[in-house]
Amino acid sequence: MQSSEQYLTPDEEKLLLRIARDTLDAWVRDGRKIDTAAYPLTSTLKEKHGAFVTLTDQGELRGCVGYAANRAPLAETVRDNTINAASRDPRFSSVQSGELESVRIEISALTPGDTLESPFKAVQIIDEIEIGRDGLCIQFDGAKSGLLLPQVPGHYGWDRSQFLSALCRKAQLPEGSWNDPMAKLFRFSAQVFREPQ
Repeated sequence: MQSSEQYLTPDEEKLLLRIARDTLDAWVRDGRKIDTAAYPLTSTLKEKHGAFVTLTDQGELRGCVGYAANRAPLAETVRDNTINAASRDPRFSSVQSGELESVRIEISALTPGDTLESPFKAVQIIDEIEIGRDGLCIQFDGAKSGLLLPQVPGHYGWDRSQFLSALCRKAQLPEGSWNDPMAKLFRFSAQVFREPQ
């Protein structure tokens, strides 16, 4: 699997996946939010990081929610966005208990950016965007924004130009808007890991 930057150990990845799975089971079965303090959290898992949680069922997207801001400890971010992906993604109905066996979890733990508060790095020139390493975020005139995770272009076989066009579509902007002086373009990295199929 392709990860842009490694800051979590394999054991930390496994623990975050366990927290996400326990969260999914507890939330879907009885609406209960687990306590992350009950797990052997390392100092890294207590650091504030953004993260996205993606749920799939037999390879098809079942929910994906997260936030980029480094506003909560990583373990809590994973827990909360597991709940959000299972029950608050407006594109999908809530995950039901009968689906728990077939749903698989993928975590995108965002790596540090230009500031402590954000994983974002301002894009100076388009050539610095690397497919497979970088996710992209566009902010336009303070009104519209869009974000695509680093693994998305590889999944669809996109080149850099197609990635930028898709980002604009995600933000509901014309495809060339990334080049507009009103647009702010950022790249970010994530350590991506998932449950076995």
